[in-house]
Amino acid sequence: MKLDNTTAQNSFKYGWLLGRIFPFIKPFLGRVFLGFLVAIPVGALDGVVAFSLKPYMDYVIGQKDWIFHFAGGTYSVSASFMAIAIPFAVVLFALVQGVLRYLNEYLTDWTSQKITNTIKIALFNRLVYMDTSFYDENSSGVILTRYLSDTDSASAGIVNNLKSIVTSLFGAISLIFVMLYSSWRLAVIGVVVLCIAFVPVAIIRKRVKATSNKNMVIGGNITTNFNETYSGNKVMRAYCLEERQKFRFQDQLWKAFANNMSLVKRAGWMSPLMYLIASVGIALVLAYGTHLITSGVMTAGSFASFVTSLLLLYKPVKTLGNTLTSLQGIFVAMGRVFELFDIKPEIEDRKDAIEFQELKEGIEFKNVNFRYTEDHPVLKDLSLKVAKDETLAIVGNSGGGKSTLVNLIPRFYDVNSGSITIDGIDLRDYSMKSIRENISMVFQDNFLFTGTIRENILMGKPDATEEELNLAIESAHLQEMLEELPDGLDTVLGERGTTLSGGQRQRVAIARAMIKNSPIIILDEATSALDNKSEEIVQRALDNLIKNKTVFVIAHRLSTIKNAHRIAVINEGELVELGTHEELMNIENGQYKALYETQFKHTEKSSETTV
Repeated sequence: MKLDNTTAQNSFKYGWLLGRIFPFIKPFLGRVFLGFLVAIPVGALDGVVAFSLKPYMDYVIGQKDWIFHFAGGTYSVSASFMAIAIPFAVVLFALVQGVLRYLNEYLTDWTSQKITNTIKIALFNRLVYMDTSFYDENSSGVILTRYLSDTDSASAGIVNNLKSIVTSLFGAISLIFVMLYSSWRLAVIGVVVLCIAFVPVAIIRKRVKATSNKNMVIGGNITTNFNETYSGNKVMRAYCLEERQKFRFQDQLWKAFANNMSLVKRAGWMSPLMYLIASVGIALVLAYGTHLITSGVMTAGSFASFVTSLLLLYKPVKTLGNTLTSLQGIFVAMGRVFELFDIKPEIEDRKDAIEFQELKEGIEFKNVNFRYTEDHPVLKDLSLKVAKDETLAIVGNSGGGKSTLVNLIPRFYDVNSGSITIDGIDLRDYSMKSIRENISMVFQDNFLFTGTIRENILMGKPDATEEELNLAIESAHLQEMLEELPDGLDTVLGERGTTLSGGQRQRVAIARAMIKNSPIIILDEATSALDNKSEEIVQRALDNLIKNKTVFVIAHRLSTIKNAHRIAVINEGELVELGTHEELMNIENGQYKALYETQFKHTEKSSETTV
């Protein structure tokens, strides 16, 4: 599945989305509820100032004592006392609101990051088991964006925005209560106008979805550009591609700018429109309120309290509008996140998969057909049998299917038709883990992980003894290299092992394969990128690695090929010749003989001259 083809089709199914994210929220539900409880008074206390204006205007400014009846008794509060008490109460409530707001923000950040990390872990756990074809189809930038950025947007934003809605909603409710207390007639006008102000929010939501999806693709391309600039820096300099990379980066940024501005152009009118609608409401309230005061229906203090509430109400209403718009973008990100959870690897273990223990007879390819894309076959009806402890050299034209053939054995890909059997049992009947635990692979460009040389070697067998480690180092001819390094085995490697030379990286990879001690060895052009001196050392290490093993070796070195038990010539996805070096050389006009004369013989002479 190509990740940049997302539709986020479920982004408007809010119940479905909340149902999907609930299992990730559930472990932290206590703190989430506590955060919501705290958010209620944080919003509700917004009405305190507006509410206090009525008694302040009517009694303090009007210089009248407040007389009230309670439990059959008559009581009074002097204007002078209220002149001190009301401002003090306002400050006290503001202090309480500030403390609650801090607690609310802390709880929000805590729960948001916990939920985000839980989702990221769950997604990464799926990512590590995705097929090789998944990584073939998707760039690193799109994967990073979908698995990290979308997760941040979806999980962190949902809690924060929902709490913002709760705070704003209860702030609005408290202010509306003050408005109703001051004058229900004016309150009806204000509430109706504010409901109308929410109409633009519903209109803009689909535009948010389209823009969010486009930004995801553009963001992925930008990240990919960074990764390629970093990983391909030597090629970039060698071919003077700096201007190309700069242009691509600038082009992607301006596309993101244009995409965002298209949303701003369409959504930017929301705020002024809501302000206009609110202004109409305020104008109506002022006109009708003046009439109510002059007719004696309400006091000036009630009117001041009402108008203050209405003006203060604009902020939570505007916040609600912006939050709902932002929430739609979050739901789009959530839709994309749960698309990822629904992706299933194309290659999975069967329910009744058996464990592969040891190789007893051999490996057989039966009428194998394979293609990466439709109408472009890579392997065509290929049949081949390799016995236990046999070394098979695989040669042929570039792009003929040699690497594809060996990549089918650890099930990086599955055959389209035909079968591969180990000891007569279909490869797909074994569990993938048990198969891969019994295969060691050395590639042309071996990947070393960030960490020490020791850690990289022990990846082949984490529980290896010190004796096994030393034997692997000796067999891989690493001693001299380690002696030259200041920290020896504990030397920390740079990303991808770039602090080592090509030959050194290969020997570390061989040591990693050596310590694994697998019965099946796959060598895919393991020495082709090395100079003759490095190749000679690495070849000696490889000779140690393949002793008494079943070996598939794609090679260009004549000595490796000649020492193989048999040689398979694969051209254009077909097995065209099979036999020993001598047998194939005796085939008149044979393809192996042609390869030997044009490639292998020349390589061997060049190697001998250099040595």
